Amino acid sequence: MTLLAAATNESLADLSNKLVYASMAVYTLAFFAHITEWVFGSRSKVGRTAAALTTAAAGAAPAVQVRTKGGGTAVLDKPQVVTRSAAGSRDVPDGPGAAGGTEKGDLYGRIAVSLTVLGFLIEAAGVVSRAMSVERAPWGNMYEFSVTFSTVAVGAYLALLALKKNVRWLGLILITTVLLDLGIATTWLYTASDQLVPALHSYWLWIHVSTAIFCGAVFYIGAAGAVLYLFRDSYEAHLEAGRTPGRFRSSVMERLPSAASLDKFSYRINAAVFPLWTFTIVAGAIWAGDAWGRYWGWDPKEVWSFVTWVAYACYLHARATAGWKGRKAAYLALFAFACWIWNYYGVNILLSGKHSYAGV
Repeated sequence: MTLLAAATNESLADLSNKLVYASMAVYTLAFFAHITEWVFGSRSKVGRTAAALTTAAAGAAPAVQVRTKGGGTAVLDKPQVVTRSAAGSRDVPDGPGAAGGTEKGDLYGRIAVSLTVLGFLIEAAGVVSRAMSVERAPWGNMYEFSVTFSTVAVGAYLALLALKKNVRWLGLILITTVLLDLGIATTWLYTASDQLVPALHSYWLWIHVSTAIFCGAVFYIGAAGAVLYLFRDSYEAHLEAGRTPGRFRSSVMERLPSAASLDKFSYRINAAVFPLWTFTIVAGAIWAGDAWGRYWGWDPKEVWSFVTWVAYACYLHARATAGWKGRKAAYLALFAFACWIWNYYGVNILLSGKHSYAGV
């Protein structure tokens, strides 16, 4: 064992591993609680979207009662005002959420969120223990990056809930992908707690990589919103065409926000974090100048970070123009996130470059 490896606190490293596995167990319970939430929620009445589309198609307008001077009541037709979302989607109401408004569904939904909070706290403790075991930033390799990434993603979701945002519909897909991420991390990407090569011992490790993790976690939430938008938009188009979807599909789709709301959610999330991704690339260039004596060297990681930036810049530009709304913009957002995923998994595992020395 080298002198640097001897500096590792094995007790804290082992504690970190146990905490990560414990968080996976809690997240699994949260997963089943979310499943139960949707099952009980499916018993509530659905069809609000179909009713809204039917009313809009019929051109019906609510009546307005006006009291006359003689004491009688005149009934006037209220002018119909149809508002369209930025994506040009239909003017339909949001669903009530995953629980569907049922008492049992809401109960299991609250249990799921409580378990998610507990899992987040345990996983965060695992990240902190890993950092303390080597006295450095806990994202020096792919295993540490993955664990921290899932922690931040769950934390961002819980922060939105704390801000009274109606995002509980995101809980099931979030916990499912977090378990997948942690499964890959602990099975294929695991790296023993150890010190890093001298080039990575820099305060830029705290700045550059932490912002990259945060951006990726928030981009993930935006991508999840884009995926659900595509499903919801297809469902609304199905109803608008006069076709009757299956009971299960209706039960699920009626609990999601409208396509317009999901489109707006995804756009705002991606737009909010894009400036920070720009800073991430600039910070990486500055660190490269300090470590390697050049700010840009066409390293695969540098190239794909820039490709990701261009993809998101194109998405934001297209989203703000008249010709790229709705599904086209959603596809572009998913392509941009796919670039981010490739930059993380594909570039790190399949390509070699100056960033490869961090190991998996």
